[in-house]
Amino acid sequence: MQRKQTNAISVGNVGIGGANPIRVQSMCNTDTRDILSTTAQIRQLADTGCEIVRLAVPDDKAAAALSAIREQSPVPLIADIHFDHRLALAALDAGMDGLRINPGNIGDESKVDAVVRAAQQHGAPIRIGVNGGSLEKDLLKQFGGPTPEAMVESGLRHIRMLEKRGFTDIKISLKTSSVLNTITAYKLMADQIDYPLHIGITEAGTLVRGAVKSAVGLGVLLYEGIGDTLRVSLTHDPVAEIGVAYEILRSLGLRERGPEIISCPTCGRTEIHLIELAEQVEEALRGVDEVFTVAVMGCVVNGPGEAKEADIGIAGGRDLGIIFRKGEVVRKVKGNDNLLPEFMKEIQAFLKERRS
Repeated sequence: MQRKQTNAISVGNVGIGGANPIRVQSMCNTDTRDILSTTAQIRQLADTGCEIVRLAVPDDKAAAALSAIREQSPVPLIADIHFDHRLALAALDAGMDGLRINPGNIGDESKVDAVVRAAQQHGAPIRIGVNGGSLEKDLLKQFGGPTPEAMVESGLRHIRMLEKRGFTDIKISLKTSSVLNTITAYKLMADQIDYPLHIGITEAGTLVRGAVKSAVGLGVLLYEGIGDTLRVSLTHDPVAEIGVAYEILRSLGLRERGPEIISCPTCGRTEIHLIELAEQVEEALRGVDEVFTVAVMGCVVNGPGEAKEADIGIAGGRDLGIIFRKGEVVRKVKGNDNLLPEFMKEIQAFLKERRS
């Protein structure tokens, strides 16, 4: 893989594009007007590795809450604005670190001018967010629907609108629920611009379906070297989006965060509650940042051997668990109810050694 080199920009203190790592972001699904729940979710996202959080700003009450939310946020925030340029101005005055807009839907030329001037004054980048479900009517007619070519033309149209005003602190996204159309659109755009690309499959679906579509679409783009920041869009708790995003990046060797959990798919030889155990281990390690491998295996015959490269692991037998490191047996634990607590003790001891 050779990553396409793009211009670097900054969202708050987070660099995007250029030589910066591929950034992981998400969007709150709380009511932005509810300051307590929104700030709580932002902290949850940040704790799991989210580097930028986007907030919907649908009205004046939401805009009025932004200043208090920004003061409490540990990560940069982006205001998602549509139709009303005054909300964009209010968001910037509240200290938001960036905007996500379509310049073409926030009003006439004078209103676009006002937003661009304010963004320049505040040093806030603008993400041009093209979505297949809201393309301009003339482009839908010209291209016969929300085709990749229509999406690219919409993006270029909005880029020209900002460049005309001397604004180049831009990143761009071209999202649709179609994996193939999204891939094609980004590849076409990547050949024509040097602005950072925010990649994602929009309206991807529920947890499993959305994770699969995102992994396929984003995986192809990232393998082609396309993408400077990404969001995995799930009809689920947005915290889950972060875990999926990092697993996509980890699988391609692009970024790592937290432990990689290796577990077998179970078979007729499995004599412990392996699915439950693997899920419990994953949940217990959710807040751990260190990178290491954990194996949760169901067979004492092949488990240690199959996961011998794991830093630490457990393989289950009949009312028994064998705890091992790098394939070497450390000790045996009897009783299914003891497997999780005893294994977690070994993991904590392992981490303590690494940190010392």
